[in-house]
Amino acid sequence: MNLEIENITLRDIQESDLSILCKIYGSTRTEELENGTDWSDEQKNIFIEHQFSAQHEHYQKNYLGAKFYIIEKENTTVGRLYIDSFFEQKGVRIIDITLLPDWRGKNIGSSILKEILQKAAKANRNVTIHVESFNPAMELYKRLGFTKISETNGVYHLMEWIPQRN
Repeated sequence: MNLEIENITLRDIQESDLSILCKIYGSTRTEELENGTDWSDEQKNIFIEHQFSAQHEHYQKNYLGAKFYIIEKENTTVGRLYIDSFFEQKGVRIIDITLLPDWRGKNIGSSILKEILQKAAKANRNVTIHVESFNPAMELYKRLGFTKISETNGVYHLMEWIPQRN
């Protein structure tokens, strides 16, 4: 996927990116582990590594047509974008978009999402994403026009964006 956002590029993940991808994943679990466990740092790191490996393997096996990208700003890794542009042959599935904490709130994620939506609209494709109910990005998805279409375990919301049809 080519982005037309100044100083933001996507590049295919490589085996050498696994440690930074694990760090990106781990950044989404920091608050939960800090407030919900009394684990040592070593225990938290082991947990993150195992969870990341399981998630990574799951995504690689179950989203065969997907693209897995590192998000870079001026050649610095700032996050990851996993996307299937032909999910179930009918829509776009954003499997995951995560930015490292220092890069959140800087209009990077919203710019990427807006570009994905713009390209989906041109192709007349809906866009879906699973979002945890407590994820701070939920408000961004709602502002962009995503609506909840289903829920799993009261935690995971399947959100959908539908292009305006004329």
